[in-house]
Amino acid sequence: MREKLIESFWDALEQTHPVTLTKAHLPLRTPSFIVSVGKAALTMLEPARAAFPNAPYIAVPKDATPSEDRTGRIMPAAHPVPDGKSVGAAEVVLDAISKLGSGDFLLFLVSGGGSSLICAPWGISLETKQTLTQALLRSGADIQEMNAVRKHLSRIKGGRLAAATQARILALYLSDVPGDDLSVIASGPTVPDQSTFAEALDILDKYVLDFPEVRAHLQKGARGQLPESPKPGDAWLERVENRLIGSNQTLLLAAQRYWQQQGFQAVILSDRFQGEARDLARFHAALVQSIRTHATPFLPPVLLLSGGEASVTVHGSGQGGRNQEFLAWLAFYLREEGVWALAADSDGIDGNSEAAGALLAPDTWSRAQKHNLDLKAHLSRNDAGSFFKALDDLLVTGPTANNLNDFRMIYIA
Repeated sequence: MREKLIESFWDALEQTHPVTLTKAHLPLRTPSFIVSVGKAALTMLEPARAAFPNAPYIAVPKDATPSEDRTGRIMPAAHPVPDGKSVGAAEVVLDAISKLGSGDFLLFLVSGGGSSLICAPWGISLETKQTLTQALLRSGADIQEMNAVRKHLSRIKGGRLAAATQARILALYLSDVPGDDLSVIASGPTVPDQSTFAEALDILDKYVLDFPEVRAHLQKGARGQLPESPKPGDAWLERVENRLIGSNQTLLLAAQRYWQQQGFQAVILSDRFQGEARDLARFHAALVQSIRTHATPFLPPVLLLSGGEASVTVHGSGQGGRNQEFLAWLAFYLREEGVWALAADSDGIDGNSEAAGALLAPDTWSRAQKHNLDLKAHLSRNDAGSFFKALDDLLVTGPTANNLNDFRMIYIA
């Protein structure tokens, strides 16, 4: 079962490869310019360059070697916290698209991570933006809340990139967010924004984040002294087509096909789970116990698939990420009544660890006891990564060139 879980993860990633998804949605018209941004920037760019070899381009990925040829540039930058390269790439993109006229056509390829990879701070310094991003990541704020703040501190996010050019735009989006709200993916650079300066201030209050420089800028906006982000109904929307081409549900359906072809009952619970990894693990543990005890809501054997994006309020300084933390809590709640399970980030990097995620086995709890591993102590310091590393249960894939959010599988015999 361990090998099948890993194989099904790779199979689902292959079925939903960005090259395949992007190729199916390329326009017939040759673009005047191509911009590709996000963790899947290079794999989305590949079919576009093959189809339009003479079109100029800029790509801003997370992990790549900087390069330049006769038609374009690859400018890697930082994620999840922006750096100077993120700012430099943003300025190059803004300069290039601002030169396009009303007769031009921009192909914009977007995947998760773009919020950090192209960063054009507005009203604050890069250093403040970096510190704020780290604070938001540690606070437990969800992606919608984080982006509502970041959109009001940027010259790109929340539709501002589209407003910065006169060209017609086709934007193809790979979703890494629950619910597939295009305004949230990479902070929606070509999508109107429904959040406000006032809401961004409320989020800082909710998570008790001070940041005087940030608050001063947001307060000016809330008083009407700065222009709000573009809103639904604005005139520029008439020249923009935003299209979703792949999502977490696409990934879950691919995994479901794999298991059904293997003769297993496979059920997708939801692609929209959010909240603390600890609470999601408690829910899944209760579901496992109900299936085992009452054969409800599903008859065993059954494989449960779920996605979305968990969050973790960080209190310690351990290794790991939300998927490893989810599995560690699942092991804690089930204890001796363990299951086969896998949880991973589809981009191959979970939190601050080298791993995409980890695996559980029915004997995880007993093996931990034999190794004198105190699971509760690991959880208290957000150190699920070290726990699974000690058991040789980390799932290390390296960057997958994909980014369709979290991926969870639980097998109940």
